[in-house]
Amino acid sequence: MASGTLRRVALAALPWIAVLLQGGCADAPTRPVAPVPTPVAAALAAEVARDDDFVLVRAAPGDTAATLAQRYLGDREKAFWIVERNGGTEVTAGEIVAIPRRSQNPAGVESGGFQAVPILCYHRFGPRAAPLTVTPAAFEAQMAYLARNGYTVIPVARLAAFLQGELPLPKKTVAITIDDGYRSTYDIAFPILARHGFPATLFLYSDFVGAGDALSWAQMKEMQASGIVDVQPHSKTHTNLTQKLPGETDAQYRDRLRREIDAPVRAIHDRLATASTVFAYPYGDVNDAVVAQLQRRELGFGVTVTPGGNGFFAYPFYLRRSMVYGTDSLDAFKAKLATFVAHPARP
Repeated sequence: MASGTLRRVALAALPWIAVLLQGGCADAPTRPVAPVPTPVAAALAAEVARDDDFVLVRAAPGDTAATLAQRYLGDREKAFWIVERNGGTEVTAGEIVAIPRRSQNPAGVESGGFQAVPILCYHRFGPRAAPLTVTPAAFEAQMAYLARNGYTVIPVARLAAFLQGELPLPKKTVAITIDDGYRSTYDIAFPILARHGFPATLFLYSDFVGAGDALSWAQMKEMQASGIVDVQPHSKTHTNLTQKLPGETDAQYRDRLRREIDAPVRAIHDRLATASTVFAYPYGDVNDAVVAQLQRRELGFGVTVTPGGNGFFAYPFYLRRSMVYGTDSLDAFKAKLATFVAHPARP
């Protein structure tokens, strides 16, 4: 079957195919049609047709987008390819399902605009709301909102293939980050994230470990072992890396930048056996000298606190993040979740 013909079948003629395979069409085509699979053989005999772009299968009892993605694409995380291609709904037993064999629109560009991925930035959690302290109730409400409204939460590192235009992300994708390394991340945020199955990236400045309200290495190791929290560097001392000290020469400045970046990378590697891939700039400030040090260390990303989402074309070392404040209402939180940027209307 030609690629264009099968694509039209996949997108426009699935109901007709379903009727045909059930014997509801009197004028059967000359192409031989496999018999409807028995329940025992359904998983092995569900395929209807394929070409270079699509596989058409009849879903068997127990099939989901995730199981089909694992079976045909080798990756359960590609389940959204199937859901989005088949009307945005989960797979139903007996229906014909179109499975894209290759990524569809990896850059997320459409005629009216482009996909953007918001990265949320938290700091502390506690019983009293403050600019940088989010209450447990507010954080739970925010995570519940993401879960109820179909958002996919990804680790920051998973942005790599999207930014390189290689693999798509679900249309409503967001990342969660937590800066500094306060103990409240373990006590409050971690259980809520785990309950929802949402991953988060913790950005640690290594000199903070051991302070009275800081995380311990044991707590970070537990969170990382859970697969929920990934620990990444946020400098050694949380100093503004773009500002030279009084009397500091260019060479001394570069040496200090090297220490500020190398120290947390080494500590995270030695204590948690984790490779560093992304760096959070203290205060969100970055310049070319800082980027050069990240590149020397083969870190692939840097995140700021400039609000907004990130399109596929975003510069990896200037990624935007939107701060979540303890004083934000739920409506204010929702406003930080824009996952599509519309092109201005033409006059």
